Amino acid sequence: MTTPGTLPPLPERVERLLATEDPLPIVAAGDPVLRTPAAPYEGQLPEALLARLLAAMRRTMREAPGVGLAAPQIGVPLRLAVLEDPATVPEEVRRVRERAPLPYRVLVNPVYEGVGERRAAFYEGCLSVPGWQAVVARHAVVRLRAEDEHGRALDEEVRGWSARIVQHETDHLDGTLYVDRALPRSLTSNENLLRYWNDPAPERAAAELGFALN
Repeated sequence: MTTPGTLPPLPERVERLLATEDPLPIVAAGDPVLRTPAAPYEGQLPEALLARLLAAMRRTMREAPGVGLAAPQIGVPLRLAVLEDPATVPEEVRRVRERAPLPYRVLVNPVYEGVGERRAAFYEGCLSVPGWQAVVARHAVVRLRAEDEHGRALDEEVRGWSARIVQHETDHLDGTLYVDRALPRSLTSNENLLRYWNDPAPERAAAELGFALN
């Protein structure tokens, strides 16, 4: 039993969230959970409940569709994220954006740091900011440290579009949205991105919309 104004224990809240077989509702920008650093995952959920939560996150990510989903995006304030990118894009896009397929994986308590000086600027969107995209300059290569869902330590270099996904989802766990890092003049609706700026790289958009890529 909870008193007025208090939240039920986290396992109970997750159980309620998973009470439907539908994809989970995705929290939109403006909700405080997206602006609050998530708590490190330290076994707050029973093993079976964690597995169910991650499976539901995977299903939600795929059906959105997206290439990553952080737990705060479904209202769960824990440092958990799922990633997967089939990279079903034209070959030129794959080459220019260094977008190789990223098999499904779980990140627990991830952190990253840039490797080298090279940065890459591309249009980027977010399931929690539907309908819009903007150019974000990110590290082209990052060192990722985390654990997987079985508690195994991860320490690896990730590059290209996969590095972008790692940065985007880890930022969510720190209360940061991609719009915080975006070039404001690049902001465009999804419709106008397809109509005007659907190029492998955003150089033409930068020239015509008036923003610098470096």
